[in-house]
Amino acid sequence: MSALFTTSATATGGRKGRVASDDKVLDLQLVSPKELGGPGGEGTTPEQLFAAGYSACFDGALDVIILKEKAEVSSTSVKADVHFLKDESDDGYKIAVTINAHLEGVDEETAKDLIDKAHAFCPYSKATNGNIDVELNII
Repeated sequence: MSALFTTSATATGGRKGRVASDDKVLDLQLVSPKELGGPGGEGTTPEQLFAAGYSACFDGALDVIILKEKAEVSSTSVKADVHFLKDESDDGYKIAVTINAHLEGVDEETAKDLIDKAHAFCPYSKATNGNIDVELNII
């Protein structure tokens, strides 16, 4: 299988460092949030970056499914809530995601069908399938 697109980012200094894409479009300060015992402050977290990527990817997948299904949706928005959790199995940590999708112009049953199909199609959903808990909500 050959890649259709490849991108790269490098992190240095862990949660107290920086992360930058190779082309420098992204160049962000990382912080450890107060909730995890860090100082908080200006910067982002790996979980925020994951939420941004997952919400964008899922909304893109939803757009593809809407076109395939010829659904009459006037607009969409997807919010991904990434939850940082204690992992009791190894005394470490894990994440879970709640996808909150809003589809304007369709009933709830149609929205649920489109979101389920988008979840099956989305590359982030495929990558996390069976690895993290993902909850789908219509808002």
